[in-house]
Amino acid sequence: MASKALYSHRDPVLKKRDDFEDILEERRNSSDLRYAFKCYTPVLYRGLTPCKAATLKSMVLQSEQLLHVINQVSAESGESTDVVKDEAAAILEEMAHRLQLRTIRFFAYTLSKAFKALYRSVCVNEEGIQRLQQAMQEHPVVLLPSHRSYMDFLMMSYILYTYDLSLPVIAAGMDFLGMKFVGEMLRMSGAFFIRRSFGGDQLYWAVFSEYVKTMLRKGYAPIEFFLEGTRSRTCKSLTPKLGLLNIVMEPFFKGEVFDVNLVPVSMSYERVLEESLYARELLGVPKPKESTSGLLKARKILSEDYGSMHVYFSPPVSVRSLAQGRINRSQFNLTPRHVAQKPSEETQAFVNDVAYRIVRLQQENMVVKPWVLVATLLLQSVEGMELTELMEQTSWLRDLARMFGAFLDWPDHTPCSMVVSSSISLHRNLACVSGSRISLVVEGPQGPETPEEALFNRAVSVLSCASYRNQVLHVFLRPALLAMALSNANSSRKEDIYSCFDFLRNVFSDEFILSPGASVQDFDEACHLLVKCGAVELLHQDVVMAESGRTVLSFLTLLLEPFLQGYQVVCRYLREEATENLTEKQFIPAVRSFAVKLHLSGSLKCYEVLSSDLQKNALNALIRLNVVRRVRTNEQVLFKVNKAAVNSVEDTLGGRIPTQKSILARL
Repeated sequence: MASKALYSHRDPVLKKRDDFEDILEERRNSSDLRYAFKCYTPVLYRGLTPCKAATLKSMVLQSEQLLHVINQVSAESGESTDVVKDEAAAILEEMAHRLQLRTIRFFAYTLSKAFKALYRSVCVNEEGIQRLQQAMQEHPVVLLPSHRSYMDFLMMSYILYTYDLSLPVIAAGMDFLGMKFVGEMLRMSGAFFIRRSFGGDQLYWAVFSEYVKTMLRKGYAPIEFFLEGTRSRTCKSLTPKLGLLNIVMEPFFKGEVFDVNLVPVSMSYERVLEESLYARELLGVPKPKESTSGLLKARKILSEDYGSMHVYFSPPVSVRSLAQGRINRSQFNLTPRHVAQKPSEETQAFVNDVAYRIVRLQQENMVVKPWVLVATLLLQSVEGMELTELMEQTSWLRDLARMFGAFLDWPDHTPCSMVVSSSISLHRNLACVSGSRISLVVEGPQGPETPEEALFNRAVSVLSCASYRNQVLHVFLRPALLAMALSNANSSRKEDIYSCFDFLRNVFSDEFILSPGASVQDFDEACHLLVKCGAVELLHQDVVMAESGRTVLSFLTLLLEPFLQGYQVVCRYLREEATENLTEKQFIPAVRSFAVKLHLSGSLKCYEVLSSDLQKNALNALIRLNVVRRVRTNEQVLFKVNKAAVNSVEDTLGGRIPTQKSILARL
């Protein structure tokens, strides 16, 4: 049960949080034009005078690292070095930013108008800004925001401009370049564009990595990218991607910079602009292509109320401090600096641990809105519930969340009924009150609809609501895994319950942020929290439910029930219907059709099972457990299923798809 995780056991308690300032308050009381054309004179980033974009590109093209790769590619391809250099220059031209102050001022003006229309407030922690300002004067800074909306990177630059801080250069997907005019505007506001995938393209990788490392080494601006790689359609934190993190750490490993400061940023929305769009994408509706015309059509959202937003800048995380005792940097002196090295296992494990640490910090400083608690309870009673019961349960859940260390945005001295009513009003597109009952809103056609259409519309409503429930999962996750282990284990012995906990944790490690190697810490944290709230008792080597623990354990178990059912449905599909030549492209549509069939037959009630995100995570878990093998052929990727092993996993997860009543009965 030993662990090598980078972080130690955490004791979640109610701790002092930084004060927030609403940056829109001044915007509502003064001229946006004056704001846009204010005297913008940020303290020079690391004391260095910013260079022009053309100078930065010249540095990259003349670097030893890139010239070495150009010579390699030339020798391997037979093309002259001049031809390869021209290709590298073309890649860099497509990629590079062209930060211009006049474009920044244009965005400052237009975004002020837009944000005042969309949000009641945008609250930023002032202490975090002060820490960031200090960090920017010392070492290279890498900003790592959470990613739930297109608004994220726009809001980040807007905030830094507001506080007279150096504007970041931002990694962006090539999708935006398809937007005429807008793509170039984003480039001139600091975006640099990279392909979603460039596989074995050695030259592209060399240009990209050298461009990022040059910006980091020369220190002309902070770098910003999303550690999750893409927007989360579920509003859960995604497994971190390590490519860019490896690149920004390499100059430190090679001794080219003294330190690198990683700054996690938590961006919390009371209402997400893309909530319905995300739900439809998860149900198989293709993502709309980014376009200027689409952006113009989206102007109607400016008439909607999206509540408040909180942005929390965490204290900078020093890579030097984290690496002390973990990384022997002398190994990087064995190879010339201009020669690319594949990270060692030790280095890769360290980068992976840091990535999970950053995402965990993002989670811990997410501000949980009251609606998140309301949505969590509504999803455990999808047919509706009495409004008075909802008020009572929300008050109970608020207290439990606080006890578990949640960062709650709950107004002081305001009755719970008023807070809940206000939340329901803001989210009236998702929930409505009829008489004394509240239920989810299901949109559909005016006329008759087929059973499949009715199921789809219901699923959109549930998945939209689930995107808010998912924002508090990190608070309850570890206790919920322990609650599920207690209900599934055939023994009260701590060792047996830990074994069950560890299995469930392993199965769901693609679904949730669970740091590799930290199973013992997570188990200890779960025990601590459940003992703290009086749900369980630790008796010698036993873990047993306390007399007053049924309500908490029932809630926690039901919280994970949709994920458990989803994984069971995938197992059942692979066991009963998967063919020998199941391809990667066939998997999601086939599982979705299977789940629809179960729904229409009445044997399945869980709508979240239809989510493609959940289905992909379940498949990844089964591949990791060696139950399914991914076989790459010349034409496609096939899945080879060990049906006996699938049956064993399904049995371990609970056998037949359980109902909520059977879960409660087991407790």
